[in-house]
Amino acid sequence: MGECECGCGCECNCEASANEVPEAKSAQLTWHVGDETIDYVATAGHLDIIDREKVLEGRMFNVSYVAKAIDGSEVDSHTRPVTFCYNGGPGSASVPINFGGLGPRRVVTHGMDFVGAGYEVVDNPGTLLRESDLVFPDALGTGWSFVAEGYDTKRVYGLEEDARTFCRAICQWLDENDRWGSPLYIFGESYGTMRSAVLMRYLGEAHVPLAGVVMLSAYYDWTQNLPGNDLYYVGMVPTFASTAQYFGLVGQGVDEDEWFDKASAFAGGEYARGIFQGDEIDPAEKDALAEHLSAFVGLPKDYLLARNNRVELEDFRKDLLASRGLVCGRLDQRFTETSLLPGQRASFYFACEDPANHALESCWYAAFRDFLRSDLGYEGPAEYRLSVWGEIGIGWNWVHDEPGFDETTVAAPNLAYDIAVALRRSPTTKLCILGGRYDTATPWWNVRHTMSQLYLPDALKRQITWHRYGCGHMAYTDEPTLHAMAADLREFYRK
Repeated sequence: MGECECGCGCECNCEASANEVPEAKSAQLTWHVGDETIDYVATAGHLDIIDREKVLEGRMFNVSYVAKAIDGSEVDSHTRPVTFCYNGGPGSASVPINFGGLGPRRVVTHGMDFVGAGYEVVDNPGTLLRESDLVFPDALGTGWSFVAEGYDTKRVYGLEEDARTFCRAICQWLDENDRWGSPLYIFGESYGTMRSAVLMRYLGEAHVPLAGVVMLSAYYDWTQNLPGNDLYYVGMVPTFASTAQYFGLVGQGVDEDEWFDKASAFAGGEYARGIFQGDEIDPAEKDALAEHLSAFVGLPKDYLLARNNRVELEDFRKDLLASRGLVCGRLDQRFTETSLLPGQRASFYFACEDPANHALESCWYAAFRDFLRSDLGYEGPAEYRLSVWGEIGIGWNWVHDEPGFDETTVAAPNLAYDIAVALRRSPTTKLCILGGRYDTATPWWNVRHTMSQLYLPDALKRQITWHRYGCGHMAYTDEPTLHAMAADLREFYRK
Protein backbone atom coordinates (compact mmCIF):
# COMPACT_ATOMS: atom_id res chain seq x y z
CA MET A 1 0.00 0.00 0.00
CA GLY A 2 1.12 3.55 -0.69
CA GLU A 3 0.65 6.74 1.26
CA CYS A 4 -2.97 7.57 2.02
CA GLU A 5 -4.48 9.88 -0.61
CA CYS A 6 -6.88 11.45 1.89
CA GLY A 7 -3.99 13.36 3.46
CA CYS A 8 -4.13 11.76 6.91
CA GLY A 9 -0.58 10.43 6.59
CA CYS A 10 -1.40 6.77 7.21
CA GLU A 11 -0.83 3.83 4.91
CA CYS A 12 -4.20 2.39 3.98
CA ASN A 13 -6.51 1.54 1.13
CA CYS A 14 -8.76 4.63 1.05
CA GLU A 15 -11.28 3.16 -1.36
CA ALA A 16 -11.76 0.10 0.84
CA SER A 17 -12.00 2.10 4.06
CA ALA A 18 -14.64 4.40 2.55
CA ASN A 19 -16.89 1.37 2.17
CA GLU A 20 -16.14 -0.21 5.54
CA VAL A 21 -18.88 -0.66 8.15
CA PRO A 22 -18.86 -1.69 11.82
CA GLU A 23 -19.43 -5.31 12.72
CA ALA A 24 -23.08 -6.24 13.19
CA LYS A 25 -24.29 -6.40 16.79
CA SER A 26 -27.08 -8.50 18.31
CA ALA A 27 -28.79 -8.91 21.67
CA GLN A 28 -31.39 -11.27 23.08
CA LEU A 29 -34.28 -9.24 24.50
CA THR A 30 -37.81 -9.78 25.79
CA TRP A 31 -40.95 -7.84 24.95
CA HIS A 32 -43.51 -7.95 27.76
CA VAL A 33 -46.99 -6.39 27.73
CA GLY A 34 -49.73 -7.67 30.04
CA ASP A 35 -49.64 -11.46 30.05
CA GLU A 36 -47.84 -11.66 26.70
CA THR A 37 -44.11 -12.16 26.18
CA ILE A 38 -41.92 -12.40 23.10
CA ASP A 39 -38.27 -13.43 23.36
CA TYR A 40 -36.49 -11.99 20.34
CA VAL A 41 -33.09 -11.20 18.88
CA ALA A 42 -32.44 -7.63 17.81
CA THR A 43 -29.65 -7.10 15.27
CA ALA A 44 -28.14 -3.95 13.76
CA GLY A 45 -25.87 -4.20 10.75
CA HIS A 46 -25.44 -3.67 7.02
CA LEU A 47 -26.44 -5.55 3.89
CA ASP A 48 -24.20 -5.50 0.82
CA ILE A 49 -26.24 -4.41 -2.21
CA ILE A 50 -24.76 -5.86 -5.40
CA ASP A 51 -26.06 -4.59 -8.75
CA ARG A 52 -26.63 -6.56 -11.95
CA GLU A 53 -23.02 -6.02 -13.01
CA LYS A 54 -21.84 -7.66 -9.75
CA VAL A 55 -20.61 -4.28 -8.50
CA LEU A 56 -21.12 -3.02 -4.94
CA GLU A 57 -23.92 -0.46 -5.16
CA GLY A 58 -23.95 0.38 -1.48
CA ARG A 59 -24.38 -0.92 2.04
CA MET A 60 -27.83 -0.75 3.58
CA PHE A 61 -28.12 -0.35 7.33
CA ASN A 62 -30.99 -2.23 8.93
CA VAL A 63 -32.33 -3.25 12.30
CA SER A 64 -34.12 -6.59 12.58
CA TYR A 65 -36.23 -8.18 15.30
CA VAL A 66 -36.56 -11.97 15.07
CA ALA A 67 -38.79 -13.80 17.54
CA LYS A 68 -37.41 -16.93 19.21
CA ALA A 69 -40.28 -17.75 21.58
CA ILE A 70 -43.81 -16.42 22.09
CA ASP A 71 -45.34 -16.90 25.53
CA GLY A 72 -42.70 -19.53 26.17
CA SER A 73 -43.34 -21.56 23.00
CA GLU A 74 -40.46 -21.85 20.55
CA VAL A 75 -40.98 -20.20 17.16
CA ASP A 76 -40.42 -21.96 13.84
CA SER A 77 -38.64 -19.20 11.94
CA HIS A 78 -39.03 -20.98 8.59
CA THR A 79 -42.81 -20.65 8.67
CA ARG A 80 -43.10 -17.35 10.56
CA PRO A 81 -43.75 -14.25 8.40
CA VAL A 82 -41.07 -11.62 7.95
CA THR A 83 -41.98 -8.01 7.13
CA PHE A 84 -39.73 -5.31 5.70
CA CYS A 85 -40.84 -1.91 7.02
CA TYR A 86 -39.72 1.52 5.87
CA ASN A 87 -40.61 5.21 5.75
CA GLY A 88 -40.47 7.38 2.68
CA GLY A 89 -39.33 10.90 1.88
CA PRO A 90 -37.64 10.24 -0.50
CA GLY A 91 -34.77 10.70 1.92
CA SER A 92 -36.20 9.41 5.20
CA ALA A 93 -34.72 6.69 7.41
CA SER A 94 -36.96 4.07 9.03
CA VAL A 95 -36.73 5.31 12.63
CA PRO A 96 -40.31 6.73 12.85
CA ILE A 97 -42.04 3.54 11.77
CA ASN A 98 -39.69 1.55 14.04
CA PHE A 99 -39.64 3.49 17.32
CA GLY A 100 -42.88 5.28 16.54
CA GLY A 101 -45.19 2.39 15.99
CA LEU A 102 -44.27 -1.07 14.66
CA GLY A 103 -41.13 -2.14 16.51
CA PRO A 104 -41.07 -3.83 19.93
CA ARG A 105 -40.25 -0.53 21.65
CA ARG A 106 -42.04 2.79 21.37
CA VAL A 107 -41.72 6.36 22.60
CA VAL A 108 -44.80 7.18 24.69
CA THR A 109 -46.95 9.92 23.11
CA HIS A 110 -49.26 12.40 24.83
CA GLY A 111 -52.06 13.12 22.42
CA MET A 112 -51.28 16.28 20.46
CA ASP A 113 -48.76 17.56 23.02
CA PHE A 114 -45.06 18.08 22.33
CA VAL A 115 -42.89 15.26 23.72
CA GLY A 116 -39.82 16.77 25.35
CA ALA A 117 -36.44 15.58 26.54
CA GLY A 118 -38.00 13.60 29.38
CA TYR A 119 -39.51 11.10 26.96
CA GLU A 120 -40.35 7.55 28.03
CA VAL A 121 -39.69 4.35 26.07
CA VAL A 122 -41.85 1.27 26.73
CA ASP A 123 -42.48 -2.14 25.22
CA ASN A 124 -44.84 -1.28 22.40
CA PRO A 125 -48.41 -2.57 22.98
CA GLY A 126 -49.12 -2.25 19.25
CA THR A 127 -45.99 -3.90 17.87
CA LEU A 128 -46.24 -5.91 14.68
CA LEU A 129 -43.69 -8.35 16.16
CA ARG A 130 -46.68 -10.29 17.47
CA GLU A 131 -47.55 -11.28 13.90
CA SER A 132 -44.23 -11.21 12.08
CA ASP A 133 -40.47 -10.85 12.37
CA LEU A 134 -39.51 -7.30 11.40
CA VAL A 135 -36.71 -5.75 9.35
CA PHE A 136 -36.30 -1.97 9.20
CA PRO A 137 -33.96 -1.04 6.32
CA ASP A 138 -32.79 2.52 5.66
CA ALA A 139 -32.76 3.60 2.02
CA LEU A 140 -29.31 4.28 0.59
CA GLY A 141 -28.20 7.77 1.55
CA THR A 142 -30.31 7.80 4.72
CA GLY A 143 -29.52 6.64 8.25
CA TRP A 144 -26.22 4.78 8.12
CA SER A 145 -26.88 3.42 4.64
CA PHE A 146 -24.59 4.76 1.94
CA VAL A 147 -23.88 4.56 -1.76
CA ALA A 148 -20.55 2.82 -2.44
CA GLU A 149 -17.50 4.97 -3.07
CA GLY A 150 -17.35 5.83 -6.77
CA TYR A 151 -20.85 4.54 -7.54
CA ASP A 152 -22.99 7.06 -9.43
CA THR A 153 -25.83 8.23 -7.16
CA LYS A 154 -27.98 8.80 -10.27
CA ARG A 155 -28.17 5.00 -10.48
CA VAL A 156 -29.64 4.95 -6.94
CA TYR A 157 -31.67 8.09 -6.25
CA GLY A 158 -34.80 7.56 -8.30
CA LEU A 159 -38.19 5.89 -8.29
CA GLU A 160 -37.27 2.75 -10.22
CA GLU A 161 -33.66 2.70 -9.01
CA ASP A 162 -34.70 2.80 -5.35
CA ALA A 163 -37.25 0.01 -5.78
CA ARG A 164 -34.63 -2.21 -7.45
CA THR A 165 -32.23 -1.54 -4.57
CA PHE A 166 -34.86 -2.63 -2.05
CA CYS A 167 -35.60 -5.74 -4.11
CA ARG A 168 -31.91 -6.68 -3.95
CA ALA A 169 -31.74 -5.89 -0.23
CA ILE A 170 -34.73 -8.10 0.58
CA CYS A 171 -33.29 -11.01 -1.37
CA GLN A 172 -29.93 -10.52 0.32
CA TRP A 173 -31.47 -10.54 3.81
CA LEU A 174 -33.50 -13.68 3.01
CA ASP A 175 -30.29 -15.34 1.80
CA GLU A 176 -28.19 -14.36 4.81
CA ASN A 177 -30.86 -15.37 7.31
CA ASP A 178 -32.13 -18.55 5.58
CA ARG A 179 -35.68 -17.22 5.39
CA TRP A 180 -36.78 -18.02 1.86
CA GLY A 181 -39.47 -20.31 3.27
CA SER A 182 -41.07 -17.54 5.34
CA PRO A 183 -44.18 -15.69 4.11
CA LEU A 184 -42.87 -12.32 2.92
CA TYR A 185 -44.59 -8.98 3.59
CA ILE A 186 -43.61 -5.39 2.87
CA PHE A 187 -44.89 -2.40 4.87
CA GLY A 188 -44.35 1.09 3.48
CA GLU A 189 -45.42 4.48 4.77
CA SER A 190 -45.86 7.71 2.76
CA TYR A 191 -43.37 7.67 -0.14
CA GLY A 192 -42.71 4.15 1.10
CA THR A 193 -46.10 3.24 -0.43
CA MET A 194 -44.89 4.49 -3.82
CA ARG A 195 -41.75 2.40 -3.33
CA SER A 196 -43.93 -0.59 -2.41
CA ALA A 197 -46.16 -0.16 -5.46
CA VAL A 198 -43.17 -0.61 -7.77
CA LEU A 199 -41.40 -3.07 -5.46
CA MET A 200 -44.32 -5.49 -5.33
CA ARG A 201 -44.09 -5.73 -9.13
CA TYR A 202 -40.29 -6.01 -9.12
CA LEU A 203 -40.35 -8.76 -6.48
CA GLY A 204 -42.75 -10.71 -8.68
CA GLU A 205 -40.50 -10.23 -11.69
CA ALA A 206 -37.59 -11.49 -9.56
CA HIS A 207 -39.68 -14.61 -8.73
CA VAL A 208 -39.94 -13.69 -5.04
CA PRO A 209 -43.33 -14.83 -3.63
CA LEU A 210 -45.08 -11.98 -1.81
CA ALA A 211 -47.74 -12.85 0.76
CA GLY A 212 -48.95 -9.36 1.55
CA VAL A 213 -48.40 -5.61 1.32
CA VAL A 214 -49.38 -2.97 3.87
CA MET A 215 -49.63 0.64 2.68
CA LEU A 216 -49.87 3.31 5.39
CA SER A 217 -50.73 6.84 4.26
CA ALA A 218 -50.65 5.93 0.60
CA TYR A 219 -50.33 8.08 -2.49
CA TYR A 220 -49.92 6.63 -5.97
CA ASP A 221 -50.90 9.18 -8.62
CA TRP A 222 -48.46 12.08 -8.60
CA THR A 223 -50.32 13.88 -11.43
CA GLN A 224 -52.83 15.05 -8.84
CA ASN A 225 -50.13 17.34 -7.43
CA LEU A 226 -49.53 19.17 -10.70
CA PRO A 227 -50.71 22.78 -11.11
CA GLY A 228 -54.22 23.01 -12.56
CA ASN A 229 -55.34 19.52 -11.49
CA ASP A 230 -58.57 20.01 -9.54
CA LEU A 231 -58.40 16.51 -8.05
CA TYR A 232 -55.91 18.00 -5.58
CA TYR A 233 -58.53 20.40 -4.24
CA VAL A 234 -61.26 17.76 -4.22
CA GLY A 235 -59.13 15.40 -2.16
CA MET A 236 -58.31 18.07 0.41
CA VAL A 237 -61.93 18.94 1.24
CA PRO A 238 -62.77 15.93 3.49
CA THR A 239 -59.52 16.32 5.44
CA PHE A 240 -60.00 20.08 5.81
CA ALA A 241 -63.55 19.39 6.99
CA SER A 242 -62.35 16.92 9.62
CA THR A 243 -59.74 19.42 10.82
CA ALA A 244 -62.26 22.25 11.08
CA GLN A 245 -64.58 19.94 13.03
CA TYR A 246 -61.75 18.90 15.36
CA PHE A 247 -61.16 22.54 16.30
CA GLY A 248 -64.86 23.14 16.92
CA LEU A 249 -65.53 25.36 13.90
CA VAL A 250 -68.05 23.15 12.07
CA GLY A 251 -69.91 19.85 12.33
CA GLN A 252 -70.66 20.02 16.03
CA GLY A 253 -72.72 17.09 17.33
CA VAL A 254 -71.95 14.94 14.27
CA ASP A 255 -69.92 11.73 14.55
CA GLU A 256 -66.40 12.27 13.18
CA ASP A 257 -66.58 9.44 10.65
CA GLU A 258 -70.05 10.48 9.55
CA TRP A 259 -68.78 14.04 9.06
CA PHE A 260 -65.84 12.83 6.97
CA ASP A 261 -68.21 10.73 4.83
CA LYS A 262 -70.54 13.70 4.32
CA ALA A 263 -67.61 15.87 3.30
CA SER A 264 -66.36 13.14 0.93
CA ALA A 265 -69.77 12.89 -0.74
CA PHE A 266 -69.87 16.69 -1.11
CA ALA A 267 -66.30 16.78 -2.46
CA GLY A 268 -66.85 14.10 -5.08
CA GLY A 269 -70.31 15.42 -5.99
CA GLU A 270 -71.42 19.05 -5.80
CA TYR A 271 -67.94 20.44 -5.21
CA ALA A 272 -66.24 18.52 -8.04
CA ARG A 273 -69.05 19.41 -10.49
CA GLY A 274 -68.69 23.04 -9.55
CA ILE A 275 -64.94 23.56 -9.81
CA PHE A 276 -64.60 21.36 -12.89
CA GLN A 277 -66.63 24.01 -14.75
CA GLY A 278 -63.88 26.58 -14.27
CA ASP A 279 -64.94 30.11 -15.09
CA GLU A 280 -67.96 28.82 -16.99
CA ILE A 281 -69.76 28.16 -13.70
CA ASP A 282 -72.92 30.21 -13.17
CA PRO A 283 -72.20 33.02 -10.63
CA ALA A 284 -75.16 31.98 -8.47
CA GLU A 285 -73.92 28.37 -8.44
CA LYS A 286 -70.40 29.55 -7.57
CA ASP A 287 -71.77 31.59 -4.69
CA ALA A 288 -73.84 28.67 -3.37
CA LEU A 289 -70.84 26.36 -3.69
CA ALA A 290 -68.73 28.72 -1.59
CA GLU A 291 -71.43 28.80 1.08
CA HIS A 292 -71.62 24.99 1.23
CA LEU A 293 -67.83 24.66 1.20
CA SER A 294 -67.55 27.15 4.04
CA ALA A 295 -69.95 25.06 6.12
CA PHE A 296 -67.56 22.12 5.77
CA VAL A 297 -64.08 23.65 6.00
CA GLY A 298 -64.70 26.51 8.42
CA LEU A 299 -63.28 29.33 6.26
CA PRO A 300 -65.38 32.42 5.37
CA LYS A 301 -67.42 32.43 2.20
CA ASP A 302 -65.73 35.59 0.83
CA TYR A 303 -62.32 34.01 1.51
CA LEU A 304 -63.33 31.03 -0.64
CA LEU A 305 -64.86 33.10 -3.44
CA ALA A 306 -61.66 35.13 -3.69
CA ARG A 307 -59.85 31.86 -4.36
CA ASN A 308 -62.44 30.47 -6.78
CA ASN A 309 -63.38 27.86 -4.16
CA ARG A 310 -59.92 26.32 -4.28
CA VAL A 311 -57.95 26.26 -1.03
CA GLU A 312 -54.21 25.66 -1.01
CA LEU A 313 -52.90 23.52 1.84
CA GLU A 314 -50.46 26.11 3.17
CA ASP A 315 -53.18 28.78 3.17
CA PHE A 316 -55.47 26.49 5.14
CA ARG A 317 -52.74 25.65 7.65
CA LYS A 318 -51.92 29.33 8.12
CA ASP A 319 -55.42 30.83 8.12
CA LEU A 320 -57.81 28.35 9.77
CA LEU A 321 -56.68 29.16 13.33
CA ALA A 322 -55.09 32.56 12.68
CA SER A 323 -57.44 34.24 15.15
CA ARG A 324 -55.98 31.95 17.85
CA GLY A 325 -52.39 32.70 16.82
CA LEU A 326 -51.84 29.11 15.66
CA VAL A 327 -50.92 27.17 12.51
CA CYS A 328 -51.97 23.58 11.78
CA GLY A 329 -49.73 20.66 10.98
CA ARG A 330 -49.36 19.04 7.58
CA LEU A 331 -48.79 15.38 8.40
CA ASP A 332 -51.40 15.58 11.14
CA GLN A 333 -53.51 18.72 11.15
CA ARG A 334 -54.47 18.32 14.79
CA PHE A 335 -50.97 19.32 15.88
CA THR A 336 -50.47 23.09 16.17
CA GLU A 337 -47.73 25.64 16.80
CA THR A 338 -47.72 29.39 17.28
CA SER A 339 -47.85 31.40 14.06
CA LEU A 340 -44.69 32.63 12.37
CA LEU A 341 -43.76 36.30 12.42
CA PRO A 342 -45.37 38.38 9.63
CA GLY A 343 -42.00 38.76 7.92
CA GLN A 344 -41.39 35.01 7.73
CA ARG A 345 -43.05 34.56 4.37
CA ALA A 346 -40.80 32.03 2.64
CA SER A 347 -43.22 29.45 1.26
CA PHE A 348 -40.85 26.46 1.26
CA TYR A 349 -39.76 27.21 4.81
CA PHE A 350 -43.35 27.31 6.02
CA ALA A 351 -44.24 24.11 4.15
CA CYS A 352 -41.45 22.32 6.05
CA GLU A 353 -42.43 23.77 9.42
CA ASP A 354 -44.64 20.93 10.60
CA PRO A 355 -45.62 20.73 14.29
CA ALA A 356 -46.55 17.06 13.80
CA ASN A 357 -42.85 16.39 13.11
CA HIS A 358 -41.52 18.73 15.75
CA ALA A 359 -43.58 17.09 18.47
CA LEU A 360 -42.01 13.64 18.16
CA GLU A 361 -39.16 13.24 15.68
CA SER A 362 -36.28 14.25 17.98
CA CYS A 363 -37.41 11.84 20.69
CA TRP A 364 -37.68 8.95 18.24
CA TYR A 365 -34.15 9.71 17.06
CA ALA A 366 -32.70 9.91 20.58
CA ALA A 367 -34.49 6.75 21.75
CA PHE A 368 -33.28 4.84 18.70
CA ARG A 369 -29.66 5.91 19.14
CA ASP A 370 -29.77 5.05 22.84
CA PHE A 371 -31.21 1.61 22.07
CA LEU A 372 -28.45 0.80 19.59
CA ARG A 373 -25.68 1.79 21.98
CA SER A 374 -27.11 0.66 25.32
CA ASP A 375 -28.91 -2.53 24.30
CA LEU A 376 -26.99 -3.71 21.22
CA GLY A 377 -23.59 -2.14 21.75
CA TYR A 378 -23.66 -0.82 18.18
CA GLU A 379 -21.85 2.39 17.26
CA GLY A 380 -22.61 3.83 13.84
CA PRO A 381 -19.90 4.63 11.29
CA ALA A 382 -20.86 8.31 10.82
CA GLU A 383 -23.64 10.82 11.36
CA TYR A 384 -27.04 9.11 11.32
CA ARG A 385 -29.10 10.84 8.61
CA LEU A 386 -32.72 10.79 9.76
CA SER A 387 -34.24 13.00 7.07
CA VAL A 388 -32.35 14.33 4.05
CA TRP A 389 -35.13 15.16 1.60
CA GLY A 390 -33.48 18.48 0.81
CA GLU A 391 -30.42 16.60 -0.45
CA ILE A 392 -31.94 13.44 -1.95
CA GLY A 393 -35.66 13.91 -2.49
CA ILE A 394 -35.49 17.31 -4.11
CA GLY A 395 -33.43 15.87 -7.00
CA TRP A 396 -35.25 12.54 -7.17
CA ASN A 397 -35.56 10.89 -10.59
CA TRP A 398 -39.31 10.35 -11.17
CA VAL A 399 -38.98 8.77 -14.62
CA HIS A 400 -41.10 5.62 -14.76
CA ASP A 401 -42.05 3.12 -17.44
CA GLU A 402 -45.76 2.71 -16.78
CA PRO A 403 -46.48 -1.04 -17.13
CA GLY A 404 -48.69 -1.80 -20.10
CA PHE A 405 -48.39 1.67 -21.66
CA ASP A 406 -46.19 2.97 -24.46
CA GLU A 407 -45.45 6.20 -22.56
CA THR A 408 -42.70 6.82 -20.05
CA THR A 409 -43.65 9.35 -17.39
CA VAL A 410 -41.01 11.95 -16.68
CA ALA A 411 -42.21 13.76 -13.58
CA ALA A 412 -45.63 12.49 -12.52
CA PRO A 413 -46.04 8.71 -12.41
CA ASN A 414 -49.23 6.86 -11.55
CA LEU A 415 -48.03 3.84 -9.61
CA ALA A 416 -51.47 2.34 -9.15
CA TYR A 417 -50.88 0.57 -12.47
CA ASP A 418 -47.90 -1.23 -10.94
CA ILE A 419 -50.17 -2.45 -8.14
CA ALA A 420 -52.77 -3.68 -10.62
CA VAL A 421 -50.14 -5.55 -12.64
CA ALA A 422 -48.63 -7.11 -9.51
CA LEU A 423 -52.04 -8.28 -8.22
CA ARG A 424 -53.04 -9.67 -11.60
CA ARG A 425 -49.80 -11.67 -11.78
CA SER A 426 -50.06 -12.80 -8.14
CA PRO A 427 -53.77 -12.94 -7.24
CA THR A 428 -53.08 -14.48 -3.81
CA THR A 429 -51.10 -11.43 -2.63
CA LYS A 430 -53.07 -9.46 -0.03
CA LEU A 431 -53.07 -5.67 0.11
CA CYS A 432 -54.01 -3.57 3.15
CA ILE A 433 -54.37 0.22 2.75
CA LEU A 434 -54.45 2.33 5.93
CA GLY A 435 -54.92 6.06 6.39
CA GLY A 436 -56.18 8.86 8.59
CA ARG A 437 -58.75 11.63 8.47
CA TYR A 438 -56.27 14.40 9.40
CA ASP A 439 -53.52 13.63 6.87
CA THR A 440 -53.03 16.31 4.19
CA ALA A 441 -49.74 14.86 2.91
CA THR A 442 -51.54 11.81 1.47
CA PRO A 443 -55.29 12.56 1.58
CA TRP A 444 -57.57 9.54 1.98
CA TRP A 445 -60.03 10.65 -0.71
CA ASN A 446 -57.31 10.68 -3.37
CA VAL A 447 -56.04 7.15 -2.81
CA ARG A 448 -59.59 5.79 -2.85
CA HIS A 449 -60.25 7.66 -6.09
CA THR A 450 -56.99 6.49 -7.70
CA MET A 451 -57.63 2.83 -6.91
CA SER A 452 -61.21 3.10 -8.18
CA GLN A 453 -59.87 4.06 -11.62
CA LEU A 454 -58.19 0.65 -12.04
CA TYR A 455 -61.51 -1.20 -12.52
CA LEU A 456 -60.11 -4.28 -10.86
CA PRO A 457 -62.20 -7.45 -11.09
CA ASP A 458 -64.08 -8.40 -7.95
CA ALA A 459 -61.72 -11.30 -7.19
CA LEU A 460 -58.76 -8.89 -6.93
CA LYS A 461 -60.74 -6.21 -5.10
CA ARG A 462 -61.49 -8.82 -2.44
CA GLN A 463 -57.73 -9.05 -1.83
CA ILE A 464 -57.70 -5.38 -0.75
CA THR A 465 -58.56 -4.33 2.81
CA TRP A 466 -59.24 -0.68 3.69
CA HIS A 467 -59.01 0.93 7.14
CA ARG A 468 -59.46 4.64 7.84
CA TYR A 469 -58.68 5.97 11.31
CA GLY A 470 -59.06 9.16 13.33
CA CYS A 471 -55.40 10.03 12.98
CA GLY A 472 -52.90 11.76 10.74
CA HIS A 473 -50.10 10.60 8.47
CA MET A 474 -48.15 8.64 11.08
CA ALA A 475 -51.06 6.65 12.46
CA TYR A 476 -49.06 5.09 15.28
CA THR A 477 -48.52 8.43 17.03
CA ASP A 478 -52.18 8.30 18.03
CA GLU A 479 -52.48 5.70 20.79
CA PRO A 480 -56.14 4.70 20.17
CA THR A 481 -55.26 4.26 16.49
CA LEU A 482 -52.17 2.23 17.43
CA HIS A 483 -54.38 -0.34 19.17
CA ALA A 484 -57.02 -0.34 16.41
CA MET A 485 -54.36 -0.75 13.73
CA ALA A 486 -52.71 -3.61 15.66
CA ALA A 487 -56.05 -5.47 15.78
CA ASP A 488 -56.70 -4.87 12.08
CA LEU A 489 -53.21 -6.04 11.10
CA ARG A 490 -53.57 -9.14 13.26
CA GLU A 491 -56.63 -10.09 11.24
CA PHE A 492 -54.87 -9.21 7.96
CA TYR A 493 -51.87 -11.42 8.72
CA ARG A 494 -53.95 -14.34 9.94
CA LYS A 495 -56.61 -14.55 7.24
